[in-house]
Amino acid sequence: MSSVAAPSKQAIKSLYHNMLRSSQSFSSYNFREYFERRTKETFRAMQNETDPNKLRDMYSDALKESTSLRRGAIVNQLYGGWKVAVEVPEKPEEILERGNN
Repeated sequence: MSSVAAPSKQAIKSLYHNMLRSSQSFSSYNFREYFERRTKETFRAMQNETDPNKLRDMYSDALKESTSLRRGAIVNQLYGGWKVAVEVPEKPEEILERGNN
């Protein structure tokens, strides 16, 4: 067994907020919703974990995923994309605007 301590609740909470922020920065609606949902599911599983070794491994995996998520959000913002129907405002003349946030 490894002697490395499990991450603190504050470290987990901080990582959770960083990943949520990264998820919400996607300009593409589908990516934004998917990664936000996935982040919440991941951290719910971490919240219910009682084994410190498993928790440490889950935290480590989430850290790696956080880095990838940030890079993915930046790339997605660069290329934007068309808005999907759920994002389209009520005015018909604004339908074909690109989703660059």
